[in-house]
Amino acid sequence: MTDLLTSALNPRSVAIIGASDNIHKIGGRPIYYMQRHGYQGAVYPINPARAQIQGHKSYATLADLPEVPDLALVVVGGDKTVATVEECAARGVKSAVIIASGFGETGPAGRELQDHMVAKARAAGMRLYGPNTQGLANFGTGAIAGFSTMFIEVPPMDGPVGVVSQSGGMSSMIYGLVRGRGLGVRHVHATGNEADVTAAEMAWAVAHDPDVKLLLLYLENIANPEMLAATAAYARERDLPIVAVKAGRSASGQKAASSHTGALANEDRTVDAFFKHHGIWRVRDPHEQARAAHAYLKGWRPEGRRLVIISNSGASCVMGADAAEDLGLPLAELSTATQADVASKLPGFATASNPIDVTAALLSNSGLFGDVLPAVAQDPAADLFFLNIPVAGAGYDLDRFARDAAAFEAATGKPVAVAAWQESVAAPFRAHGIATFPNEGEAIAVLAQVAGHTALMRQPRTTWPQLPAVQVPAGAQGFLNEVDSLALLALHGVPTVPMHLCRTADEARAAFDAIGAPAVVKACSAEVPHKSEHGLVALNVQTREQAAELFERFWSKMDAMGVQRDGVIVAATRKGQHEFMVGARIDPVFGPVVVVGDGGKYVEALKDCAVLLPPFSQDEVVRTLRTLRIAPLLDGVRGEPPLDVQALANIAVAVGTVIAGARGTIASVDLNPVMVGAVGDGAVVVDALVECAGAAARP
Repeated sequence: MTDLLTSALNPRSVAIIGASDNIHKIGGRPIYYMQRHGYQGAVYPINPARAQIQGHKSYATLADLPEVPDLALVVVGGDKTVATVEECAARGVKSAVIIASGFGETGPAGRELQDHMVAKARAAGMRLYGPNTQGLANFGTGAIAGFSTMFIEVPPMDGPVGVVSQSGGMSSMIYGLVRGRGLGVRHVHATGNEADVTAAEMAWAVAHDPDVKLLLLYLENIANPEMLAATAAYARERDLPIVAVKAGRSASGQKAASSHTGALANEDRTVDAFFKHHGIWRVRDPHEQARAAHAYLKGWRPEGRRLVIISNSGASCVMGADAAEDLGLPLAELSTATQADVASKLPGFATASNPIDVTAALLSNSGLFGDVLPAVAQDPAADLFFLNIPVAGAGYDLDRFARDAAAFEAATGKPVAVAAWQESVAAPFRAHGIATFPNEGEAIAVLAQVAGHTALMRQPRTTWPQLPAVQVPAGAQGFLNEVDSLALLALHGVPTVPMHLCRTADEARAAFDAIGAPAVVKACSAEVPHKSEHGLVALNVQTREQAAELFERFWSKMDAMGVQRDGVIVAATRKGQHEFMVGARIDPVFGPVVVVGDGGKYVEALKDCAVLLPPFSQDEVVRTLRTLRIAPLLDGVRGEPPLDVQALANIAVAVGTVIAGARGTIASVDLNPVMVGAVGDGAVVVDALVECAGAAARP
């Protein structure tokens, strides 16, 4: 990564091939920006039609330069782009930024040209940025190999924020939104088509800039998850928050799904799981990235999520409480002593419990915020503070409100956010460095984000010291039948229902005698993965003769269907308090993933599930289950006892080790239903389906 840092982000010299004297042309902007923003290296414009460009000597060709530049900005278009890249590679240029479009994004022909450029660059040891990129900008060094108009619209200021984006437009938008909030931005890099250098590599490079305190990413795909994971791990070590927008919330991964797990572990859920696993906070758009930037840069790292609301309006207290509940922030339960201390500072008709209503007395006593905040801060239940000011103005000592809030924040390190829709009220708070928002929803959302992200980054990393050696039957292709699927899982610690595989009616009778009533009888064929859809499952079987009759019926039906007849299963009936599903699959980008959630026959219709990336712990599974819509059922409802979620979590971890330990020989695993009983009763897998990966699909 040293080359990324030196030759692209801090080059000793930059050549602009296709340079222009016009600062509003793509070939003119970089020269103008570098002159304006303090670049100390050599600038070499290349344009055979001019002797001088923007005060610099212009050269006819790359070969005419007095030295080999570290970085070349290729601003020529069409066929000239490819030839110019080849020339740069032959000359020994270390990095080249290709502005031109018309390559991989246009189809096979463009992809072929793009691949050709990459091959030439790699053969020479040169790194490519783009093509189809807006370029790179490092305002710490003044090295700006880009042409964004936003650098004119919103003047740059070096600062602690780094922006890495696959999209040039989004890189400029994020930059503009952050700068619009008065914050400095050091890095603004767009990777475009990522023919060579990916956003993950650029993120790694930017994360190693010690002056960067917040890293913002815009991604449309994750082409290099290993590097992004390594960047996130390094960022956690140095307490650098990464906030990402991942666009394209599609379910395209479902189209080729051949199992429940494939249908449920769609691309977007898996991206969510990847980000959570690596401590990256995901937001919906650049506006959310910019909204929280100030809070991150203040260094807030709250110990918890409990919120204290203080306002001069009872209605605003109620609205703040509503917003907090929507975002999962509990209101701090203040101690009796704290409430007494707060009450001593308020008029008798004010509310000392949380939310704290200081009432209109704030007009006559401008010190109320300054009195109340320290009193509450002593309470160990208070993690986050929100001041909601729906109305103030003439007669209010607004500057004192802001001074008191800033002094409190500086003294305690506790996060303080203010909601004030009146610009005259908000301005003093902003002037004193307080995170200020136009409404309670935005203010509390930022508090919730920073608290949640802090907890995510501090979450201990789970390791699995040793994976089991998982072996699928020799020569297995496609699905294993149910008996073989359950046997493989049972071998690795997954509790399965007792069953017998029968190949004659007499064997079915004997199996029923061993199992007892009520039993379950179902066909067993590797070619019929979903038996119930074909009427090949019977529940509540009460007699041995009924079992024998079902054997004959299912055996004949499989024959009529023309499918492989592996036998007929006679299994014990196991009931639980609730049916869940656990699945796993090999994601083409992220590798092994595990799905847990609500089970039963409506699993694909309801889609109440979540994805985990190995390795993970039982505790992580339980936390994940509590994010689902069925979470209230886990603790028991309407007199039912709590569920044995720990037993379910153990199964999920076991399945994770199986899919990881199979090392690509298993494509997917479906366990549905998993019957989960009350606490202490455990969980058992009733049906399972293991799909083997073809040899060509194995890594």
